[in-house]
Formats: sequence, C-alpha cells, structure tokens
Amino acid sequence: MHAHHDTATNTTANAQHPFAALTPDVVLDALASVGLYGDGRLMALSSYENRVYQVTLEDGQRVVAKFYRPERWSQAQILEEHAFAAELTAAEVPAVGPLVLGGTTLHTHGGFAFSVSPWRGGRGPELDDFEVLEWIGRFLARIHTVGAAQPFAHRPALTVQTFGADSRDWLLAHEIIPLDMQSAWQGACENALELIAGSALSTRDGGQFGLNQARQIRLHGDCHPGNILWTPTDQPGGGPHFVDLDDARMGPAVQDLWMLLSGDRSQRTQQLSALLEGYEQFRSFDRRELALIEPLRTLRLIHYSAWLARRWQDPVFPVNFPWFGSSDYWRGQVDMLHEQIEAMGEEPLYA
Repeated sequence: MHAHHDTATNTTANAQHPFAALTPDVVLDALASVGLYGDGRLMALSSYENRVYQVTLEDGQRVVAKFYRPERWSQAQILEEHAFAAELTAAEVPAVGPLVLGGTTLHTHGGFAFSVSPWRGGRGPELDDFEVLEWIGRFLARIHTVGAAQPFAHRPALTVQTFGADSRDWLLAHEIIPLDMQSAWQGACENALELIAGSALSTRDGGQFGLNQARQIRLHGDCHPGNILWTPTDQPGGGPHFVDLDDARMGPAVQDLWMLLSGDRSQRTQQLSALLEGYEQFRSFDRRELALIEPLRTLRLIHYSAWLARRWQDPVFPVNFPWFGSSDYWRGQVDMLHEQIEAMGEEPLYA
C-alpha cells in the first residue's frame, strides 16, 4: 500500500499469515477430527474474512466447512452467532446454521476454530421482482422477531463509534492514507460522523431521529444480495434462505433492509415498498428508521476502507482488491463522503 511496505516485509507477513498454515490436508484432517471424512474434493468458496470450503464426503453428501479468522471473534462471540442460528432454525426461519457434532457447533484443529454446516444450493435473488422482495421482507421480519426476543451479550453493536470513529482512528493511527489525501479524507470523514452522531437527521414528518434512538435488535448484519440464496419456489422449501451470520450484531432493523435497495430514488422507493409490504405482514417497522439509511451507508463506507486496510497482510486481499490504497482510491472515497453528506441532508426515502 505504501512504498515502505517493501517486498521483504510483505513476504514474511504472508508466510506468517495465520491462514498460510491452512492447507487442504489440514482442512480434511479437521473434518476427520469431528467424524466427517472427505473424499478429497475441496472447493474454496468466496470469503475474504474467513476461509470457507465446500467439501464432498465419502458418502457423496456435501458440507461447508468454515475456518474462522484467528483473533477476530472470541469463542463466546462465535457461539452466540451459532445460538442465534439455532433459534432461527427452531422458529422455522430458513437460515443455514452449523451442525452439532460431538455435542457442539464450534471445534478446533491445528490452531483454527471451525464449524461445519449443511451445504445449500441456490442462486442470487431477482431483486427487480417485487414478489421476491416481498418474500424476502416477510423472511427478514421473521429473523427480526427472533432477533428482538433477547439481546446479544458478547457480539458488538453497530454504532457511530464502532463502525465510524474506530475505523477513522485506526486508519489515521496507522498512517494508511497517502499524505496528499489525508487531510481531505479526515475532514470529510469528520463532517460525516458529526452529522450522524448529532442525530440531526430529519424524519419525513420534520422530527429528529438518530442512530442512538433506534431500537437495537439482533440482526443478520451483512444483508446484501450475496448472502441470500434463492431456490425455485416450485420446489419443497423453495424461496430465500440466508447464509453467513458472521457479521450478526446488535443494530437497528433497517440495517438489514437498505443493502437490498439499488438504482435511482424512485426505484429504491418501489423496492422498499415491496420489502416493507412483506415485512409488515409479520412485524411492525418503525418508519422513522428510514432516516438512518444514508447514515448507515456512510458508516459502511468508512468501515469498509478500514476493513481492507486491517486485512492487507492477508495475501488474498491485495490479489482481490488491487485498486485499494492509492491516492485515486482515497480521492474517490472523499468524493463519496461528500455525496453522502449531501444525501444525509435530503429527505429520507418514504414507503
């Protein structure tokens, strides 16, 4: 990312990177340690945060083995995610959770924590189909009903501090931003965070509503279209199922809705109406939270840059995000932050 990250330090960093030790043999040995015997066929599934493999077992069935990034979540935090998945399954919400093997969902092998889930096929949902959006809305409401029943004790919350200020402070402390862009980015970032923290966001009726006033519930947390698999509705159990609760955290319900919206304002308004049409068949939705969509998008933008920077020593990151870290990248971020500051001043979406 910087000239002073010379190749020598990079090579040692890569050799020492914890996932460097996770060879195919280690994956198969880990599965064997919980009584699952692979036939040698492993397919890496796209995941940057963790390492996830589709494994074919000797009896022909497929499972998904997930190896957690060391030092990211504590054991208590991972088990809390697994317990949430089990609650969802018990409530007949089609979320894919880990298997209980030998009395537990979380295992360790060779210094790695891992879990094993059933493999589920499916493809991305057709988000321009309002019926699909309504179906996903019903489904999200059911997740949130379970999520609202009790809080997480160990997993973090989505706040201005955790997503915004902590990310900004880390980037500045580690001198990640090239000097020619640093003050412009810092200025834009601070303006944006002040707007969000000041809860000076107008709701449609002219009231004020901020992130700190929204009810916090357990969320999926990273509800973008890539984490929803859709199976044809003419098949048993067809429709959406959710994968990857890795980012489950406390936050406002709207966090799980806004990432499914795209296009211009009128398209987003129609999509939101379809989602809420389904959602409100199962659970009421606080319309004031619509004022949080642009603040949440802004926090994700800042958090995403910090996430890439924090993970840069992992060799899969430079390969998959080659555009990250240049002055051009940061100039783009400054422009996006200015756009977000403007968007946060506009009237929120209304459905």
